[in-house]
Formats: sequence, structure tokens, C-alpha cells
Amino acid sequence: MSKTLLVTGSSGLIGSEVCAYFARELGYTVHGVDNNQRAVFFGPQGDTRWNQHRLLRELPGFVHHELDIRDRAGVLALVRQVRPGVIVHTAAQPSHDRAAAIPFDDFDTNAVGTLNLLESARQAAPEAPFVHMSTNKVYGDAPNRIPLRELETRWDYADPKYEHGIAETFTIDQSKHSLFGASKVAADVMVQEYGRYFNLPTCALRGGCLTGPNHTGVELHGFLSYLVKCNLEGREYKIFGYKGKQVRDNIHSLDVARFMAAFVAAPRAGEVYNLGGGRANSCSVLEAFGIAEKFSGRAQKYTYLDQARAGDHICYYSDLRKMRAHYPAWDLTQSLEETIRQIVEAWQRRNVPPTANPPGSRRLH
Repeated sequence: MSKTLLVTGSSGLIGSEVCAYFARELGYTVHGVDNNQRAVFFGPQGDTRWNQHRLLRELPGFVHHELDIRDRAGVLALVRQVRPGVIVHTAAQPSHDRAAAIPFDDFDTNAVGTLNLLESARQAAPEAPFVHMSTNKVYGDAPNRIPLRELETRWDYADPKYEHGIAETFTIDQSKHSLFGASKVAADVMVQEYGRYFNLPTCALRGGCLTGPNHTGVELHGFLSYLVKCNLEGREYKIFGYKGKQVRDNIHSLDVARFMAAFVAAPRAGEVYNLGGGRANSCSVLEAFGIAEKFSGRAQKYTYLDQARAGDHICYYSDLRKMRAHYPAWDLTQSLEETIRQIVEAWQRRNVPPTANPPGSRRLH
């Protein structure tokens, strides 16, 4: 297998982590594809050029390609030129809220862009393991039909069938996905189909909350990163419904990159994995506030809107048993608290402007 890696979305959280991990730990030559589309989707606060410059500065031999994955001819030409031994596809329009305002951009990026890459891989690099960063939003709001119990700071599953979380066999049908979730379903199923129909080494990783110190979190995407940013800036964080007790499982970008490396070392055709932090790394919004405050020393300021986001999960954490069964050498190495500590320190290094400590009351209002 060629030791050349092609990563789309290379300036994003997962893309940049994959670039660094494969270069430093596995000795790959890395080609990154990114056109800073996150700044187009989310404005200046979503700009990822700083991460692009970091990779160019820190990774010897890193090659940046300013290319939009919607450019079908351009994608094919690049794959033919690079002839990668591994393709990791993390580029996306990542927000289910934003998708409703830009439905064509969302679908063309998420679904058509993925098809462009898959067909280019089939034509020019059919032996290359193809790892696609999917999302747990492919399940739509179907997880909300699981009976829940309300605890002091979170919701949790009341049905013992889900004590380990949501497995890959969970239905994706007859549910509200958001347009983002629907475009990612199309991409996810196409990744599976290229594996099963053409016998290509592909997998779709249905991510929970992917996070880490290099995340450029914004309100519409990047839960923990944005929450910490608000904490350090003394800015109000908006909670959307469910009493702030909605639960997400959080996985550090390093552990995502490590799983991708495990798949590349022993690829399968058309696989699906629920890639998250599992129950151990799950937290509610309220619980995340407490951990962020512990490391920042600042009270979290927030407001509550009694209106949940359309298609949002009340409680979601991933069942990791299939991942561990297929790749027993892999497991989580970064705890939730350690991850949030790193995020706090990263935002502090990026010179978040200090403000006076906000008022001490943290009561929902």
C-alpha cells in the first residue's frame, strides 16, 4: 500500500488530526484538500485558515490543495495525480440548522461531493481504503422514541436494551433527519454501496460529538468547543430545549484518527461503525458547563430557549461494541474531562479576550 494519504476537509478538526497522526505516527506523505468552506457556511468565526497554516508549518512534506469537492473533474484529476494509498473524507457542510437555509449547497457538498470522491477512487485508486466521516444524524430523531428517564442533570435510556447506547442496527427510516441528516444519509449509503457493489475497502463512521483542541466551534456546530469559547469570553450560551439535559457522547479527534488507522491496517468492504465516546464520555449540556467551569475557573453564562432544534436528539450515545469487536487493539484513550481541559487550554492559547467574570447565578431563565 502506498504511504500517501489524501484527506478532504484537512483544515477541520478531524481532517487536521488525521493529517498529523498519519504523518507523525505512521510516516505518511499527506495531501490535504480544503477551500475554507466552513468560513462560507458560518462566517469569519468558522474560518479554518489558521489550521491550514499550522499543518503547513508543522508537517514536513504536507501539500495543501485548494479544491472544492463539488468540482467533479478537479477531484478526479487530483486523485489521478496523487494516487493515494488511503483516502479519508471529512469535508462536509456539518450543521443541520444551517442546511435548511442552503439546501443545494448542503446536498451538493455532502452527497454529491462524496460521490465525486468515491467514483474518483474507483477509477484511480481502487485499492485505497476509503474512510468516510458520517454522522449519527443518519438516525434522524428515531432515538427520541426510546423510553427515557429524567435524572437531576441529564436524560438517560430507560430501556435496558440500550444500556450500551445506539448500535449500527438502529433504524434510519421513518424519522426526521434535518436536511443535513438526509444529505449525510445519501453519502453514508453510497459509501456502503461502493464497498458492497464494487468491493472497495470503504467504511462510514457515524460520529457522535467529535471534538478536541483544534476545533473551530461555532453556535451551529461544535458543541463543546463553542461552549468553552462562550465560557472564556463571558458570552451567553443558548440552550435549545430539553431543560439542558440533552446528552451527547464526545470523542476526542485523536481517538477518531486512531480508529481510522486501525481500519486502514485491516480494511473491510462497505462497513458502518458508530464512532463516539460511548456512555463513559457522554454528558449533558448542564454537565458540560460544570466541567468547563472546573478548568476555566469561570462561571458559565447562559440562557434557555424552550424550543428544541428540529430533529435534535434528546439522548444519544454510541454503542462501541462492534468497533471493539472488529478492532480489539483500539479503544478510547482520552477521557471527557481531559478532552475539555485541552479545549480550554487551546482557546486560551488562541487569545480569547478576557472579560469580567459573569454573574454567579446559573439558574435557567
